[in-house]
Amino acid sequence: MTPLAAPQLLTALTLAVGLFGLLIGSFLNVVVYRVPAGLSIVSPPSACPGCGAQIRPGDNVPVLSWLLLRGKCRACREPISARYPLVELGTGLAFAIVTVWLVVLVSTGGVSTSSASGDGSTSAVVANVLMLLAYLYLAAISIALALIDIDTHRLPNAIVLPSYVVAAVLLAASGLMAQDFDALLWTAIGGIAMWMAYFVMAFIYPAGMGFGDVKLAGVLGLYLGFLGLGPLLVGAFAAFVLGGIFAVVLLITKRAGRKSGIPFGPWMLLGAWLGIFWGDAIWQGYLGLIGL
Repeated sequence: MTPLAAPQLLTALTLAVGLFGLLIGSFLNVVVYRVPAGLSIVSPPSACPGCGAQIRPGDNVPVLSWLLLRGKCRACREPISARYPLVELGTGLAFAIVTVWLVVLVSTGGVSTSSASGDGSTSAVVANVLMLLAYLYLAAISIALALIDIDTHRLPNAIVLPSYVVAAVLLAASGLMAQDFDALLWTAIGGIAMWMAYFVMAFIYPAGMGFGDVKLAGVLGLYLGFLGLGPLLVGAFAAFVLGGIFAVVLLITKRAGRKSGIPFGPWMLLGAWLGIFWGDAIWQGYLGLIGL
């Protein structure tokens, strides 16, 4: 058991990161509302969408403020959507889950970058922290992009394009600190392969695949490739399985027609997370079934 896997430390780390996730979730509410509208995410300060009254600092505490105000604006008493605290809570839970996943992955040697992490050296700790930051960032943009795509059928460049830089820097730095050059190679392969695959699909059938999906695919490919071939293949394929099942359900229940536009971004993101969490196990199980 590595020091990070000690139960008390894991609990404290998970709680701390989860609380930080609540704060990030509050910021994501701003991102989801303002980015599609082309507004600044830093000014003006948050205000009630009903009366325009600026939100007091004391009323900006994630989840708790909404509960204390009973879901209403302090100034005009207009209802405030439950989506706001749900996004905050969901982000906090997502951050906590990612933290536990990474600690377990490192402690069990389930990722190649953990080969240098068991010795407790400074470089190993830094590599793991950088990896954690990278996947926490992915968790944050996953929530924001999924909600924006559901609302507007768009995946904004303002979020997707900077994510290439963030992912490349954090994952490359983690791989270099761990001296895991295979992870670096697979990161590049994953990003390029998924971008090219989606580009071909968008070129062949532009009505069914937007270029926003293409750009997002490259980002997800970086994260999946960093974890290896299994997570990359499972994460890429799962998006189509999950999205296809959802589309069939909508058709059967007559909630959508054959020409209805269904945002694919949320399924790409969900499929990627399935690949991140369980991709290696699913891939190894598949290889076992076919005798490899």
